[in-house]
Amino acid sequence: MKCFVDREQEMNTLKSEYQRDGSALVVLYGRRRVGKTTLISEFIKDKKALFFLASEESESQNRLAFQVKCAEFLNSDLLKNVEVKSWDVLFKAIMDAPFDSKPVIVLDEFQNLGKANLAFPSIFQRIWEENLKDKSVMVILCGSLISMMQSQTLAYGSPLYGRRTAQIRLKQIPFGYYHEFFPDGSRKELIEMYAITGGVPKYIELFSQSRDIYSAIESCVLNRSGYLYDEPHFLLQQEVSEVGSYFSIIKAIAAGNTKLSAIAGVLEVKSTSLTKYLKTLIDLDILEREVPVTEENPEKSKKGLYKIKDNYLRFWFAFVYPNMSFIESGHSRIVMDKIRKGLVRSHIAFVYEDVCKERMWEMNAEGVWPFYFSKLGRYWDAKEEIDIAAIDPEGKNLILGECKYWQEPVGISVLRDLEAKAKAVAWERNERRVWYVLFSASGFTEELKLEAEIRTDLQLCEG
Repeated sequence: MKCFVDREQEMNTLKSEYQRDGSALVVLYGRRRVGKTTLISEFIKDKKALFFLASEESESQNRLAFQVKCAEFLNSDLLKNVEVKSWDVLFKAIMDAPFDSKPVIVLDEFQNLGKANLAFPSIFQRIWEENLKDKSVMVILCGSLISMMQSQTLAYGSPLYGRRTAQIRLKQIPFGYYHEFFPDGSRKELIEMYAITGGVPKYIELFSQSRDIYSAIESCVLNRSGYLYDEPHFLLQQEVSEVGSYFSIIKAIAAGNTKLSAIAGVLEVKSTSLTKYLKTLIDLDILEREVPVTEENPEKSKKGLYKIKDNYLRFWFAFVYPNMSFIESGHSRIVMDKIRKGLVRSHIAFVYEDVCKERMWEMNAEGVWPFYFSKLGRYWDAKEEIDIAAIDPEGKNLILGECKYWQEPVGISVLRDLEAKAKAVAWERNERRVWYVLFSASGFTEELKLEAEIRTDLQLCEG
């Protein structure tokens, strides 16, 4: 399966930057396998472009490889054979050449140049100021090490700070586009695929080669030679030095320890010692900190819970990491049996809540309610938990909902339970108006459908 899906906003940004008068400097970054190179390739396919992939070799080896690319780009035998010891000379050679249209220079895995020579961002700053800034050229600095790309190109202390004309942090593809990858798949099948692949194009491509979700897991994940078997190690090794510490934290959260105190308790450390690790994992889009949507000061709230944001990592740490001894000893069938028994209840049902939240934003934009909510999340207190909670502070409107990934239709008892839970939500208790929404993967009973027909405050969403 090779197809280019979504990325309209990012592509429009690149096109807009290309069309600006003079120069453009775009920083494009994101995690491994999220589709950065594919996006760039799609963008430059009809343009005069030099694409250079920086390696983890020395700076001199990278410069030599870049020289070869430049010689091919300019069709210059002289540049190919001359000895060049300066990046400046190569960029000047490009800009001195005549072009019928604006050239695009792509430096992919830009962070490798900074790893080879810590001064490279300063070198490129000089090249930008002296050779590129006042010319008709577009430069794209692309990288997959989020922390290094931020420090080398975006951070206030970086020599390149303030030079960029745009930046794009490429993220996973939303569930709403999965039907384009799997046009013949049922909604349940799409949700299952999303629950594991999490919107990462490379993972989607691998899973599309299998007949169903379980055969895909068996061949891509539980196979020791499979592409995804050790993927979390690769992801974290690139970004952090203390991989073991980060793994321990993620494993603790995957096991259900979502409060800071609970995580610290499992790891037998002080809560304060975890702060920097949790912040790094949040910055890397691996974790997120949730608070009840009704909290007025989320950052200061003591009700914060930590959740694994990345679907594949959530699955891997729940089912693969705790069972690696079985896989390594050649007994992956035992792990597969555990996955078959617990995947829906322990994983897909929770991912389904994220799918429903995505649908909530779509419904909001479609004008389903006579107002627009501005905050969406969950609600919980010491006694109750509600899957969906959205608020419209200006109009004092509160939407509450439940997400049921069941095999049987959802009945009216779920609505009655939700109405009872609503009484526990203290937000604007005296002035608010409460609306209800129910999501079900297997439809609704006739009794509940009839109830929805006569009520204006109830929405039923199937699938």
